[in-house]
Amino acid sequence: ELDRLRRVALGETQADDPVLDAFASVRAERGIDDADVHAFVDAMASDVDTDRYETYEELETYMNGSAAAVGRMMTAIMDLDAESESRALPHATKLGEAFQMTNFIRDVREDVVERDRIYLPRETLESHGVSERQILDLEFDDRVAAAIRAELARTERLYQEGVAGIKYLPEDCQFAVLLASVLYADHHRLIRNLGYDTVSTTPELPFLRKLSLLVRTRWKWQWTRDPEAVFHEMCRGFDASRERREHGPHGPGVAQAD
Repeated sequence: ELDRLRRVALGETQADDPVLDAFASVRAERGIDDADVHAFVDAMASDVDTDRYETYEELETYMNGSAAAVGRMMTAIMDLDAESESRALPHATKLGEAFQMTNFIRDVREDVVERDRIYLPRETLESHGVSERQILDLEFDDRVAAAIRAELARTERLYQEGVAGIKYLPEDCQFAVLLASVLYADHHRLIRNLGYDTVSTTPELPFLRKLSLLVRTRWKWQWTRDPEAVFHEMCRGFDASRERREHGPHGPGVAQAD
């Protein structure tokens, strides 16, 4: 079925679904790279028989299709000039990975219960003394908290790299991507408030919180038009500028929320 969807998306066979037909048309019109379509479908296909990841590098390969390819497709749709696109694409890749990692960290319980999957790299779990069986049994303790905290820090560095590229996008696209970044990143606040326990529960942003983030982000954007400044003002729990001051541009960790 995935192979059939791939052929339709690439315009090789006739679409029988309005969504697929629309995608195929946009792909042709905007020049979405066939390689990104292949990467996306390949990642979905890997979910059929892959439910564990030994290293972050393996997970990163999966995310190249499940998330980074989506960011690159969106960049194509935004129709940037060649110079802006070359600058934006590496950041789009990192931001896609950041969104995906937030999902993985937030949904540890859900992925186990509903899909029998563990997306946290086994090397991260083992380095903190956590076994696969402990995650499958949904047993939370300080070791699990430390593993999740480590992946949260890694993810926040991805946000820093990703948000840095928003300024290369067309002006009428910047706020939408910025807001998506703020909404996703706010899950990290919830995760910290839970003591990093996404094994016992799955944190969700309430509607009023989302509305508040929308209003406050829009207000700050109106006055600065600086995506990085607005993002780090809204997400004080991992202030990139403070990290750079304390640890340099590739510092070991991310500042924790007060």
